[in-house]
Amino acid sequence: MQPLALLVLRIALGVIMIAHGYPKVFGGLHHHVQTVQGLGLPGWWAYLSAAAEFGGGILIIVGLLTRFASLAILIDMLVAIWKVHWKNGLLGDHGYQFPLSLAAIAFALIFFGAGPIALDTLRRGGGVAKARKS
Repeated sequence: MQPLALLVLRIALGVIMIAHGYPKVFGGLHHHVQTVQGLGLPGWWAYLSAAAEFGGGILIIVGLLTRFASLAILIDMLVAIWKVHWKNGLLGDHGYQFPLSLAAIAFALIFFGAGPIALDTLRRGGGVAKARKS
């Protein structure tokens, strides 16, 4: 059941990240740059954030470069907690409970990988059937 659990974690994290990254990449990048600069961070970090959310979400769902994409998402969420949500507390309005949950999922995927139901497994020359034998 672990392969299925990893797939569910990947789909949940990926869908949420794509949903948050899509408006930044398609139409709201200029606004996102201004928001990031307003937080006292370099504006070019907005491009990394949008790529981590949208592109990383896609990679996570298909299970390609999963550990790299998860690391990018983890960093994105830690910065969001630090610069945006921390001041609101864990459970306050716009608190850090949601980005913390996403960061925890990304952290787990860094160490467990995508699992056998993923393009990473096929890329390594394995497959679902081969992974089950291991």
